[in-house]
Amino acid sequence: MVSTGPLAGVRVVELAGIGPAPFCAMHLADLGADVVRVDRPGLIPVAGPPDRDLLNRNKRSVMVDLKNDRGAEVVLRLAEQAHVLIEGFRPGVAERLGIGPEQCWERNPKLVYGRMTGWGQEGPLAHSAGHDIAYIGITGVLHAIGRADGPPQVPLNLVGDFGGGSLYLAVGVLSALRHAEQTGKGQVVDAAIVDGAAHLATMIYGLASAGVWQPQRGVNLLDTGAPFYDVYETSDGEYMAVGPLEPQFYKEFVRLLGIDGEGGLPTQFEIPRWPELRKRFAEVFATRTRGEWAAVFEGTDACVAPILSLTEAAGHPHIAARGTLVERGGLVQPAPAPRFTETPAQLRTPPALPGQHTRNALADWGFQDIDELLAHGAVQERNET
Repeated sequence: MVSTGPLAGVRVVELAGIGPAPFCAMHLADLGADVVRVDRPGLIPVAGPPDRDLLNRNKRSVMVDLKNDRGAEVVLRLAEQAHVLIEGFRPGVAERLGIGPEQCWERNPKLVYGRMTGWGQEGPLAHSAGHDIAYIGITGVLHAIGRADGPPQVPLNLVGDFGGGSLYLAVGVLSALRHAEQTGKGQVVDAAIVDGAAHLATMIYGLASAGVWQPQRGVNLLDTGAPFYDVYETSDGEYMAVGPLEPQFYKEFVRLLGIDGEGGLPTQFEIPRWPELRKRFAEVFATRTRGEWAAVFEGTDACVAPILSLTEAAGHPHIAARGTLVERGGLVQPAPAPRFTETPAQLRTPPALPGQHTRNALADWGFQDIDELLAHGAVQERNET
């Protein structure tokens, strides 16, 4: 597979899972790595139709039966040729399957072994089931998100799974890869969502320690406590995002909102009168449509933007100009990020279907006995019927 990204030449084995581990592998694939996803026969897709599962773009899929007496050997042979292996099993499962770190290092001592879990490889909850909402629940992060006098608000699974999980695994894998290149020694990267989500909140913990962040929701500068960092409904039932924190930006905001000359208007940081300010902002925003307000604030320093749906976002002039969202094969999707001046990342292939590349991927990775493995049932090809 030809790629031009900064990770071109890096080989990654991904043991199929859901959510954060596949996203990490997709990110590495977007950046040019040759990612071979090891799918297992009979698994029911949980992320919709496989041909629309964007987390499997830029990858190839081989189907390996790990219950077959030669299945684990196939994975170990892939690990021999790989720089990185990524798995998202519960602690101990990979070892029981015969493809744990020690078993892989016997074949390839330089292998970086990336482990993605919610609770981590150790601790009282390590062997318990869980999902994003629980992981961020015990870190203090979920408690901090929400409005005053309301319950915590779930931030999709972006803060835990993909922010605290996938991206921390990616950073960890690349850091360990650097170490392996320098020393010839691989290591385990234990990426726990609880650790990453807590680390994401470092600034908030710092503000709390300094006494400038209160434990109550919806009373702080960045949690909708400030009326100038919130969302406001427009006359057509849509919303605008408002965030002019700095005084110079706030001055521009109230000018464009048309209320800068109003007598008796509270000042920006007159905290006891924030409810009055919020009420006035809401009244004014309700007088025009989202489109009309967007035209007023577009290109200014007021730090205001329309809140667009997933289907609308691609049409925004800035998103379109940068190609932040692109269409490939009838699927609108985020383009690879970040961007590189010398080694641009690119969308090379659509989502890999389970077993679609069993033969050609194994051949590219040096397997000479593919027909024998197919006959034995250790690997399978995709059945198109």
